[in-house]
Amino acid sequence: MTNIVLLCNEKQQQTIHHFYKDAIIERKAPGVLFAVKLADTAITAYKSGKVMFQGAGAEREAARWGNASSAPVKVATNKGDKLPEDFASLSVIGSDETGTGDYFGPVTVAAVYVPADKIALIKELGVKDSKQLTDDYMRRIAPDLMEVCAHSILTLRNEKYNEIQARGYSQGKIKALLHNQAIKHVLTKIAPETPEYILIDQFAERGIYYNHIKNEKEIVREKVLFSTKAENLHVAVATASILARYAFLKEMDRLSKVTGFPLQKGASGKVDDMAAKIWMKFGEETLRSMTKWHFANTEKARKLLQKRK
Repeated sequence: MTNIVLLCNEKQQQTIHHFYKDAIIERKAPGVLFAVKLADTAITAYKSGKVMFQGAGAEREAARWGNASSAPVKVATNKGDKLPEDFASLSVIGSDETGTGDYFGPVTVAAVYVPADKIALIKELGVKDSKQLTDDYMRRIAPDLMEVCAHSILTLRNEKYNEIQARGYSQGKIKALLHNQAIKHVLTKIAPETPEYILIDQFAERGIYYNHIKNEKEIVREKVLFSTKAENLHVAVATASILARYAFLKEMDRLSKVTGFPLQKGASGKVDDMAAKIWMKFGEETLRSMTKWHFANTEKARKLLQKRK
């Protein structure tokens, strides 16, 4: 499907609106000024000044209003499966996770379906690689994204994480189980519609991933692709990354209420010091309930605690 975006000033948007006044349809999505539905073209105008033309007649209609270019989408070269050249413009379920390297806080996984006709809207709402966004920014945009996209967010709190890790589950296996479950949830939500592809931000080779989940009753295999840095390849994965981070931050907020102060992210020496402080004040069980107990930070915190006693 051809997608063309023009940047128009307010007067130009008013002219476009008047020209298509008989084909205006209602669109209550965030950031949309008006929408037009023609036989072969969908037109959406945004408050930012962008006007998007989609469909077989996109070039014809866009040509009425300015010099438009419909450059082919360039897909970055990444480790993993080879993706179609037009992948960024397709209807995709993306999944990503966060929290696996943090001593405090949960592992969270999110899967999100972004159909082709919502890609521009998702970008309009501010989605890009979550690594380029601040936590505060993601907190602000996540509720809007959840409102407009079918999604599933799974939060594995550390009480449960420690339990299954002690039974021999590796982080890779835990993540694979969560990704498969989140994707299943989204497929159920959008049925009978189906995505053109499913893209998982790759943390394991395909064979290893499926070996992790081989005993699951329902395993999603059809149309599944894997790629590293997948948040750069489709907004569905970028959105999933934001929602996973949002869920992680919410759980960190909950845990911070227990301690009475914000918890340190990551697994640095500052984390060791904070863990020792919590251990001394609240006891081992409280610390265990909010951390990934098998991390090396636990023993480092134990040594710090012994020095302070």
